[in-house]
Amino acid sequence: MSTVILKKGRAKPVLLHHPWVFSGAIARIEGEAQDGDVVVVRDAGGNFLAQGMLNRRSQIAVRLLSWDESGVIDSDFWRTRLARAIAARKVLTDDPGTTAYRLVNAEADLLPGLVVDRYDDILVVQFLTLGMDVRKREIVSLLAELVQPRGIYERCDEEMRAKEGLLSQEGCLWGEEPPDLLQITENGLHFWVDIKRGQKTGFYLDQRENRRRVQVYCPGHTVLNAFAYTGGFAVYAAAAGAEHITNIDSSAEALDLAKRNMALNGFAARDDEFVQGDVFQILRYYRDQGRSFDVVILDPPKFAHTQSQVERAARGYKDINLLALQLVRPGGALVTFSCSGAISADLFQKIVFGASVDAGRDVQIIERLSQGVDHPALLSFPESQYLKGLVCRVW
Repeated sequence: MSTVILKKGRAKPVLLHHPWVFSGAIARIEGEAQDGDVVVVRDAGGNFLAQGMLNRRSQIAVRLLSWDESGVIDSDFWRTRLARAIAARKVLTDDPGTTAYRLVNAEADLLPGLVVDRYDDILVVQFLTLGMDVRKREIVSLLAELVQPRGIYERCDEEMRAKEGLLSQEGCLWGEEPPDLLQITENGLHFWVDIKRGQKTGFYLDQRENRRRVQVYCPGHTVLNAFAYTGGFAVYAAAAGAEHITNIDSSAEALDLAKRNMALNGFAARDDEFVQGDVFQILRYYRDQGRSFDVVILDPPKFAHTQSQVERAARGYKDINLLALQLVRPGGALVTFSCSGAISADLFQKIVFGASVDAGRDVQIIERLSQGVDHPALLSFPESQYLKGLVCRVW
């Protein structure tokens, strides 16, 4: 097996079980390893550190798999890792009221670059690293054996695959071709999901617990659901007895599916709004018109993909939260999220504080929210704790 030798003083992250080795930390590579192969990682003195998958084309040159020198990375290794991740979701797999959840959460489940989401009897998979991509056939075969789904469908994240030197790939990998729309159940509510063209793998599964938690603020109240996508928060709000819901999203197709999801749950007769357009512009218009709401929910897409984008993203988060705070009635609630891993929870709180100062509002944090239990965060990999949410009382 080929060996990656690290530069002097660069072993500490590996010793602390961070799963990434950056190219700048590598002194040399000994042997004839091909990109995608498993390699041994050693410190500058030749001491064993870990085993991982090599990719010279990526800034993250080695994705670590094991810190056991005697361990063998073979089919049994992959089966054990996958089975462990699946077993960890037993609380969800045993719940008949929820049929959609994440089974494998990449590095957080010590399976770098592999995402597996279950939508009823269909698995949607993403192979985001070269090391996982070259093992696609083996991984798919093991998933079919362990989960016994009706079909396994691949979705592509073009940006992440491009960083690994991989081309875009999508399509059915095993079993039946899934329909254009799948129906799932989440906490007893029902949703149509477009796994082929929808965002991420079709639905924001990481917000499942947060959608239910936010329900307690909605009964009898007016709700502004910004970045509504296919109406996840709206359906929960309607089920809780919200008086009126205004949904805003830039995608007309997403809002059409949001309407269908409301109807699917028996809320077709409600007089709610579905507004297509730029959320920033529409919120400014509402502010200028003097509109106000009891509850404002902000669940924007990722504003910062890299550390270099943090400053610009922070301005965006401050702007949207400032607008939201100007629309919340006194005593109302702002529910605000950031899914940008590069924005820390501390920074996000400071951004919302800055927005509250500019808005001239007194704001109390009454809850802190995060990603669902099927999206665990690995303590040695803080990047996996990406979703931050605040529930705020606004005066």
